[in-house]
Amino acid sequence: MSYVNIDQVTKKYQNQVVLNNISLTLNKGEFVTLLGQSGCGKSTLLRSIAGLEDVEVGNILIDGKNITNLPPRQREVGMVFQSYALFPNMTVFENIAYGLKMKKAKNIQVNVKKMIELVDLIGKEESYPHQLSGGQQQRVALARALVMEPKVLLLDEPLSALDAKIRKSLQKELKRIQQELDITTIFVTHDQEEAMTMSDRIFVMNNGNVVQEGTPSEIYTTPVNKFVAKFIGNYNVYEMDVFHKLVRSNELIGNDVAIRPEVLKLVAVGNDSMDLQRNWGIKGIISDVTMTGNVLRYEVETEESAFLVDNLNHRGEMFQQGEQVNIIVPKKECVIL
Repeated sequence: MSYVNIDQVTKKYQNQVVLNNISLTLNKGEFVTLLGQSGCGKSTLLRSIAGLEDVEVGNILIDGKNITNLPPRQREVGMVFQSYALFPNMTVFENIAYGLKMKKAKNIQVNVKKMIELVDLIGKEESYPHQLSGGQQQRVALARALVMEPKVLLLDEPLSALDAKIRKSLQKELKRIQQELDITTIFVTHDQEEAMTMSDRIFVMNNGNVVQEGTPSEIYTTPVNKFVAKFIGNYNVYEMDVFHKLVRSNELIGNDVAIRPEVLKLVAVGNDSMDLQRNWGIKGIISDVTMTGNVLRYEVETEESAFLVDNLNHRGEMFQQGEQVNIIVPKKECVIL
């Protein structure tokens, strides 16, 4: 039996449907991400699980218990917000201990000390939030949620306010802590790379609907529609009639075709090494060249459209803006949408 069960949940604001008959399940100890653009409903779904939003239709169950109509404090969930929401007049220790004191828990000192060690804040116990970095504040917020021993941890874009380097570091820390505690976690983000790095499974949302669910690899390699292909990566997406003109073939059947930029290869015009049984060739001109880390990205203009081609680790021949090339398109890498 699934540990978390979201069953046909619907939520409206006035006459606008924000969550449209959402159903999804999580296993115990799983780390899942709700991924989508701003306004797609992902944070509303998280807040509905937390009890901060009411739902008109549907049920939310955790560990077999229906929590749909319970107040937030009785739901046994912990939530970390984007804004951290720390008490500015309390020390790190006091912030983390607050929830335990409110429910008159035992062994507060011991439990808070364990959390401070877990999130690597030893030595900061008597510091106030304004004396901490953004990353340290986020660790306090995480510890404050975890010390209550929730059944489910809810994370609402908790890293979005941090700079890139700290964000990468905290991604690893969050995943380590989640695995160490084996806590079921629902993470909300609009950052595709973050979702791919951290998740066991991803639920891609759009306009209040879950449009695709799967592992990071499944989502990336087999997008189900044009929205997912465009949102999850830098897919080249073409209507089928345009693609047929480009490759001068009618082999593929479907509405659209999507091709990842890293599976494409460029060769100089006149290079006859292309295997026409396994590939198509499309003539084009390099319109732009950019370098990001180990990725050399080409934009190539063709008769009908433009292509992005990613050369990973800068392998093979290098091309300049204005050069004529052939784009080699592996037939087996074309995804039909």
